[in-house]
Amino acid sequence: MKSFWLLSAGIVALASPAHAQDQGSDQAQSRTNAEAAQASENDGQTIIVTAQGRRQILQDVPIAVSAVGAEQLQNSGANDIRQLNQLAPSLLVSSTGSEANGSARIRGIGTVGDNPGLESSVAVFIDGVYRSRSGIGLNELGEIDHVEVLRGPQGTLFGRNASAGLINIITRRPDFDFGGSAELTYGNYNYVRAAAGVTGPISEALAFRLDGVYVRRDGFYDVVNAAGGTEGDVNDRNRFFTRGQLLYQPDDRLSIRLIGDYTRRNESCCGAVVIEAREAFDPTPGVPGDAQYAASNRIVDLLQRFGGIFPSLGDPYNRDIAVTPGTTYRNVTTDWGVSAQIDYDFGNANLTSITAYRGYKSGGAGDVDYTNVDLLRRDDDGNSYRRFRTFTQEVRLQGRAGFLDWLVGGYFARESLEVSDNLKFGAQYGEFAACRAIQGSGLAPTPAALLDPTAPGCMTPTLRAVLGGQFGAAAPLLLASLDRLSTVNNVGDVSSLYDQRSTNWALFTHDIFHITDTVSLTVGLRYTHERKSFVGDFNNNNTICPAQQAAIGPLLANPALAATVAGILTLSCVGNSSALLNGLDLRDSFSEGEWTGTGVLSWQLDPRSLIYASYSRGYKAGGYNLDRSDLGPAYLPRSNADAANLRFAPEIVNAFEVGLKLSRRNLTFNLALFRENFRDFQLNTFNGTVFIVQNIQSCSTDLGGADQDLSAATGGCAPGDTRAGVTSTGIEMEASFRPAPDLNITAGYTYANTRYRHNLVGSSQGEPLDPALFLLPGSNLSNAPKHVVTTSLAWTPRLGSSGLTGLFYVDGRLTSDYNTGSDLFPEKEQDSYAVVNARLGIRGRNERWSIELWAQNLFNQHYQQVAFNAPLQSSGPNNGTIAQVRQFGAPAAAISDGIFDSYLAEPRTFGVTGRFRF
Repeated sequence: MKSFWLLSAGIVALASPAHAQDQGSDQAQSRTNAEAAQASENDGQTIIVTAQGRRQILQDVPIAVSAVGAEQLQNSGANDIRQLNQLAPSLLVSSTGSEANGSARIRGIGTVGDNPGLESSVAVFIDGVYRSRSGIGLNELGEIDHVEVLRGPQGTLFGRNASAGLINIITRRPDFDFGGSAELTYGNYNYVRAAAGVTGPISEALAFRLDGVYVRRDGFYDVVNAAGGTEGDVNDRNRFFTRGQLLYQPDDRLSIRLIGDYTRRNESCCGAVVIEAREAFDPTPGVPGDAQYAASNRIVDLLQRFGGIFPSLGDPYNRDIAVTPGTTYRNVTTDWGVSAQIDYDFGNANLTSITAYRGYKSGGAGDVDYTNVDLLRRDDDGNSYRRFRTFTQEVRLQGRAGFLDWLVGGYFARESLEVSDNLKFGAQYGEFAACRAIQGSGLAPTPAALLDPTAPGCMTPTLRAVLGGQFGAAAPLLLASLDRLSTVNNVGDVSSLYDQRSTNWALFTHDIFHITDTVSLTVGLRYTHERKSFVGDFNNNNTICPAQQAAIGPLLANPALAATVAGILTLSCVGNSSALLNGLDLRDSFSEGEWTGTGVLSWQLDPRSLIYASYSRGYKAGGYNLDRSDLGPAYLPRSNADAANLRFAPEIVNAFEVGLKLSRRNLTFNLALFRENFRDFQLNTFNGTVFIVQNIQSCSTDLGGADQDLSAATGGCAPGDTRAGVTSTGIEMEASFRPAPDLNITAGYTYANTRYRHNLVGSSQGEPLDPALFLLPGSNLSNAPKHVVTTSLAWTPRLGSSGLTGLFYVDGRLTSDYNTGSDLFPEKEQDSYAVVNARLGIRGRNERWSIELWAQNLFNQHYQQVAFNAPLQSSGPNNGTIAQVRQFGAPAAAISDGIFDSYLAEPRTFGVTGRFRF
């Protein structure tokens, strides 16, 4: 009956245990299986689970959770958490600059961007062990028992806090009956996946399990200039995963589960295509809203003069890219760990201890300007990587005393995060930067004929003479600075190190008071203490930046030249690439403590109907922006005291929810209405030059539109005048219909109005919002569609009397429009789309073997994951957007010539899979 219970859990796709880690109690789990068989013999729908150490019917758990079982995961083709998008409408998982940077969002809330200093708003646990960042869940997962997606803030039942939700993955454990499985898949793009597992007894008290997976696939981006020494395709798969387990169970009271796993990935990831490259301009200065597109883009034209090719321009879904010769996106990622879970039944209480140590390292090599022009790169020399080392310990004790189900616990974690960076300006950057500086400066008319990328300072003799005559005595310094700028090539970080260490401990309790036979009150409380320290040591060989500062710094006082000189300094030292920072020994630390908790009142109207109302307060720790741009411009004097500028505050959420759960013989239905208010929402934005991290808050007083201008100085308010800056309000519905034993239909719908409030500021201290974020006030968050519908149908008819069964499976996800960029530039908008997966197969008696034809993204739907500002590819300091031209016009935003790139979602894949079990 265990396999039946798992199948039912996946098909129903409704609420599941609020405390998934208690699934690890092996004795309780075996008892639950027997009870599930007894409870479900009448209707085949009731699922019994052990949540918080007690017997509960799935539909009796008063919390919003989607559960997906092994069968449905297999049918949908899920090998990592990204495929959960098809099965959980409130969840969206995407990846960006590398597969290590995947992010998950629940109800429109998640952590944005490629910055490891930010923890995930949606936490990922595998077998009760917290994974440092949600992108780690994009690894192969092996044999899965089931997956749970908990929506809303979590903390009183899990080791680590999560402000938006949680993905809990429970793998298949060892069995005392000998058995095994093997699987072989072949598909387009030369996709090969081989997986095998074996389990069985070693002795009467000891069992083992060993799983392994090998995956290989060609990339779906074709490199058109591969003859230049680059790889022929990008975004491939090359993975190996193995996990070994031992289960020691000498009697009904003690269980010890040891797990060790190792993953190695050697993949070329991730390429990007041009999604928008039209230049916008204001045809009638002073009349806002009348922006038009030009016939060409001056930045595109300039890059083409440097040999740039744009194979995806105008057709991004041809998936053709150009890569700088000699660079690579190929990196090695390793992820490994060991854990021990001990469960002991004292009779009147159950003890659970989970101890784990994990290591993770991923390389960072890449052509990070995403063109074949050598502007920015991270070389494959071993000096670019991120590495996590994490130790965690969780202890829980739970039991029942009269009308009270009680639980108390403690959690401790120590994490070391090391980031090494070797980001360098490319061999063509200096000349391009000089041309860009002149083109965007307004110094003089600069038609293409007056620019010479091969000449010092990008100036023809004619242009040099024009500028010399225009600026008189100041001209020699200005022209020399442009000449010097054109030499900023092949310099930057050699191995700049960022070290962030955190120590986290927490005490928590989660108790259920059974007021009557049908009314219960759940009270959870947690205190978390977090301490983080930061060390930054820079090793940068860009000596041109300080030379520029010394030579032309005095010109900053000249009003006619100040903007141009500042722009030249910025281009010389962009992203604070400067040897000036090498002498710094940046050190900083902080501590914070937060109370969080939950209260749930539930009423069992009848044995098959439940209503509940809840309040939860969630928390995500603060940290450090591991991009040194927040130190301030490198060409200004910097000191060790600037390290504190890299801090960002913790994210706090207050959430309210009411829900209804109904179960009938062949139908289940769940409904939840929610409201979540986020204070100090942690937003990470790449503006085309640097990463910006701000805590988004709202002023209680009217800023008069100052949060929607292009000034970094206006729009602040007093620290005591701030409130939550982000809200998420909506409704979730999930249903399952089983009209026949071999037919299951599920459907889900989420409406989430996840928005920024008006009158935004950049922190609870009331600092002005960064001007790159002028579109945020009153708008929906990025990657937060208002409407999502998911459906699935599984039909497994008998084929005659031979014992054979068929399989017809289809699932779909329909998503409404949303913006994929955290700055909400209209160039990054994604139209509504639908993704459909399908599977058709024949299975042997008792499913001992099967052959299946499958397709992912069956109709080859074109859609993007995340769009972004192409690095440094704009005439201004930040990538311009047509929204600036529309809203401000000339002269504030006379033109917008920035290029926008995008990480596309995968195209249609298809193939055949053979399975065998014994």
